[in-house]
Amino acid sequence: MSGPTVRSGDRGFRYTLVAPSIFVLLLIGVFPIVYLLMVSFQGLTMTDNDTSFQGLLNFRALLDDTRLWQSLMHTVFFTAIALPAELLLGLAMAQLFIDRMPGRQVFIALLVLPVVVAPIVSGATWSLMFDNRFGPINQILGWITGEEMAVLWTVKPHLVYPAILMAEIWQWTPFMFLLLLAALSGVDKSQLEAASIDGAGWWSTFFRIVLPAIWPVMAVAILIRGLDLFRLFDVVWALTKGGPGTMTETISIFTYVKGFQQFETSYTGAVALLIIVLLTVLLTVLLKRVSIAR
Repeated sequence: MSGPTVRSGDRGFRYTLVAPSIFVLLLIGVFPIVYLLMVSFQGLTMTDNDTSFQGLLNFRALLDDTRLWQSLMHTVFFTAIALPAELLLGLAMAQLFIDRMPGRQVFIALLVLPVVVAPIVSGATWSLMFDNRFGPINQILGWITGEEMAVLWTVKPHLVYPAILMAEIWQWTPFMFLLLLAALSGVDKSQLEAASIDGAGWWSTFFRIVLPAIWPVMAVAILIRGLDLFRLFDVVWALTKGGPGTMTETISIFTYVKGFQQFETSYTGAVALLIIVLLTVLLTVLLKRVSIAR
């Protein structure tokens, strides 16, 4: 009789120890979502404090909001361009630095400096660099072409996307580089030597030995950067604030404008729930694909 009683008491003691941590996690993670769900079914705006139940009014408005879906497409576009570019550039840099070379550690430390810069500071810096009168980019282009250049990088519709992508790729390629360099360092050297002895070429060795070995780390890097790009805000806000017009407005900027400038609180809650659902579904599908690939 005493055995089960002791085990039951131990179990209760363990639950008592972890209960405060679980409560804090639930408070931080669940309460905001529940509150967000409540607000999304109300009619809170800057001029109306209507907390009555509005049904699916805000969610029906989402379907007819062209600006919302355009901002979502802008976000997908930035992600579809920046993510592969950062991955390929980071992998190329990692391959370059995998071998020992003089000053290797110093070069690596310099290359990762953009990652430690706050994104809003990075965006402001690139905004100065793209300045049409005093920016160094236009001055360098002027030296190359032999004539004065006054390119409006953050105003012209056909230049604003390259400007944003340039700033974003510059800052976050070193993140990919660090992860992939660590992954490449863990590849079994004996397998590479055996492939070289057997006469395998570089491409064959990479796709048959190196890529499968680094794929788990690469998949995690892709997931992290993909989710990070989906909430792209700082660099775009510093460079264009979503302009010209709403041409570069991402879903994060759209949500910020609706919630903190136009104060459409309940509608913003519906938008936030839509983003949570989309990201949850996307992340679930990607995790399943990664687990299948492994």
